[in-house]
Amino acid sequence: MRRISPKNEERKWARLHLAIPVFIRTRDRNDKDSLEFATAVNISPGGALVVVRRSLPKSSLVSLEIPSAPVGPANGLRTSSRIMYAKAVWVAHLDDYHLLGLKFTRPLGTDATASSGKQLRRAVSAV
Repeated sequence: MRRISPKNEERKWARLHLAIPVFIRTRDRNDKDSLEFATAVNISPGGALVVVRRSLPKSSLVSLEIPSAPVGPANGLRTSSRIMYAKAVWVAHLDDYHLLGLKFTRPLGTDATASSGKQLRRAVSAV
């Protein structure tokens, strides 16, 4: 695989290098749905790099769902969507896996009015 030097990259957002389990949902040309458990290896407000087993064509529309424990509403915690919609902007094929460069249809929220750590701890302890 060819690496792009950082000076050639023009990104709006910094990437977080985290391994996050995700479900990838797609629909093929025959309207057949598929669901795959995959891993996002980095993520930013604008997109994600996801490792999948099933090859998808470039420009595929996908939804990413981050699995989480069911937690009821808590005072001070905003509800956030766990499902994000994206388009594959590049695909790289490895031996048994495929890398998908995804661009979210809407950038993830980077709300500056997020709750403080003290508010979050108080809300979580109330649950």
